[in-house]
Amino acid sequence: MAKPGILGRSSSMPRSNEGMRLIFSAVIGVMLGYLFGISFPTVNITKLHFPSSIVSYIEDRNSGITTQTLLNHAWTSANSHKKNNSDSKSDEIPKIYVTSNPKGAERLPPGIVVSETDLYPRRLWGEPSEDLTIQPRYLVTFTVGYAQKANIDAAVKKFSENFTIMLFHYDGRTTEWDEFEWSKRAIHVSVSKQTKWWYAKRFLHPDVVARYDYIFIWDEDLGVQHFNAEAYIELVKKHGLEISQPGLEPDRGLTWQMTKRRGDREVHKVTEERPGWCTDPHLPPCAAFVEIMATVFSRDAWRCVWHMIQNDLIHGWGLDFALRKCVEPAHEKIGVVDAQWIVHQGVPSLGNQGKSENGKAPWEGVRGRCRKEWGIFQSRLADAEKKYYLDQGITLPNSTSS
Repeated sequence: MAKPGILGRSSSMPRSNEGMRLIFSAVIGVMLGYLFGISFPTVNITKLHFPSSIVSYIEDRNSGITTQTLLNHAWTSANSHKKNNSDSKSDEIPKIYVTSNPKGAERLPPGIVVSETDLYPRRLWGEPSEDLTIQPRYLVTFTVGYAQKANIDAAVKKFSENFTIMLFHYDGRTTEWDEFEWSKRAIHVSVSKQTKWWYAKRFLHPDVVARYDYIFIWDEDLGVQHFNAEAYIELVKKHGLEISQPGLEPDRGLTWQMTKRRGDREVHKVTEERPGWCTDPHLPPCAAFVEIMATVFSRDAWRCVWHMIQNDLIHGWGLDFALRKCVEPAHEKIGVVDAQWIVHQGVPSLGNQGKSENGKAPWEGVRGRCRKEWGIFQSRLADAEKKYYLDQGITLPNSTSS
């Protein structure tokens, strides 16, 4: 009976020794950990590396930027944020909120906010600061169909490299224009059967075209044999015109006397119209008036006009009579440049993009829409002005022509 007892005692001793060794090892591990901790108090998280198999799996092969790089930046930011949170309340960094920033960007530091952009194409490689060998100061847009390619080619050649060329394509044909060398440098926007004012409202926001001193918004059917864009700009500056157009050849496509070219001067700002047409010599169509076929806007004038363009009134009829709202005094800052003149060829190309209804030709439906929009725009403007003055407690006579 003694032997089993001896065996039982001897079998428990190794387990007891093993437990002591585990306790001893744990104590040593804690001590070593403490010693390492005080010897290396901080670890630079940006030096952490992930296994190459993981990195290669989630690497963006097109950009060459690895997820490790992105995570390192994120972890550095998070580590900094945690450290800040661990500080006392008195040392807490306040959140950014700048009310003078653009709407929606209040939480950004002002130094990173870019509220304006441009239409300058850039490279996919190299230093960003070296992308632009020239920065055009002016913008010219044409709303075009491919059938008018010869006319547009002639017109574009009247504009120097100081101009960005932008084509709005209402017929969906864009690649065909690459037969012209200048087209490869131009900006092309294509939406089927839309007008230039539809395009302008959506693609020429003032913050997008803020780099340009002047913006030309032109039709496609203009003869430019007697026109030079650089000379035109010089005359606009000389005479202080914020909104202008070239004079029109007297014998072709003339609707208003104001736009008729005068052969004895550089610029004119007033005219005489048919009896009863002008209630005030300083108001349209005798002054403060240009048409919308070949309008040129200064940067500041365009910022105002853009906001007046209605989203649903795409033809722009009536806009020419309201342009005066955007400059002051309008009869001095709106005018016609006679020394640089054009011919309105009157090609109804966009009109033919309409739809034939009730036995009427496509262009008739388009023209009917134009007239309807004119009435709608006049009513909206009059109602908006009336509401403004009523809100201000001002009673007006039964007129909105002031």
